[in-house]
Amino acid sequence: MTEQKWIPAALVAVGVAAGGFLAGQGFAQARLADRFVTVKGVAERDVEADLAVWNIQFASGGNDVAAVQRTIARNVELTLDFLERYGIPRDLVSVAGLRVVDVAANPYQQGPTTNRFSVTQTMVVRSEDPRVVEEASQNVSELVEAGVVLVSGQEYGPGGPTYIFRGLNDVKPAMIAEATARAREAASEFARDSESELGGIRRATQGVFQILPRDPAPGLNEQNRIEKTVRIVSTIEYLLR
Repeated sequence: MTEQKWIPAALVAVGVAAGGFLAGQGFAQARLADRFVTVKGVAERDVEADLAVWNIQFASGGNDVAAVQRTIARNVELTLDFLERYGIPRDLVSVAGLRVVDVAANPYQQGPTTNRFSVTQTMVVRSEDPRVVEEASQNVSELVEAGVVLVSGQEYGPGGPTYIFRGLNDVKPAMIAEATARAREAASEFARDSESELGGIRRATQGVFQILPRDPAPGLNEQNRIEKTVRIVSTIEYLLR
């Protein structure tokens, strides 16, 4: 009977010892996981827009709506001729957005008005040659000299062409790899300085790709610049041993 009682007691003792060992290992691993460094890796690319979209608006007013419409039709032809002189063919231009306002129909209008009818026409240029569009936009004063009354700026946002970069997916893989490599370089330097060894990745956040104006001067908007900078910041946590 004595020998039979001794065997279960021994098994319990071994179990407690093994449990304590495993618990200790778990604690050591948890403490090890607490030792990490957070670093950021930055990658940038200078790129150029590959698409230009330019909304051109002009207006005319008068008391005879038919006469006003004839002026608008004339301005459309003048604008198309102007664009053709700068290398933008008519098939890249769409005429849309005709807006007619009858001031007399406004119940809140008080007193006499100079022009009863106001007509605004929008023309949209869409070109994959942003440099050509840029040159034309810089000489738009020629239209004003020809008698085209341009509406400066849009209802939302600044006026002028909008330049779009569509090749983001082409540069993403290389930029992510570069940002990750730079983050690891920073983490390795930190590990050396702290007399530690760099382990694996604990957590990683890719970050958001940003398209910025290449020259970050005050007042410059990315959408109005052909030259742009694509930027990505990755945040990575590395374990330390």
